[in-house]
Amino acid sequence: MSLSVEDEKYCEAMFEMFTTDGWKFLLDQLEENRVNINSVQWTKDNDDLRFRKGQLDVIALVTSLRDQVESLYDQKDL
Repeated sequence: MSLSVEDEKYCEAMFEMFTTDGWKFLLDQLEENRVNINSVQWTKDNDDLRFRKGQLDVIALVTSLRDQVESLYDQKDL
């Protein structure tokens, strides 16, 4: 299976972004936030718990983005 031209351009643009200092700063900040968000110590109620879970889901999505793009890009050789 080969990638479409659009998918290949997407992967290349994402790989370029992953090399920037801004991306590295963002990942560091998300990792710091994950620790605080993942603490139940400051959770007020069930709504806050669900909100924190959503925040953690978004952090997990962003921090795994590189792996997702690499997986997509690896399909170009299949």
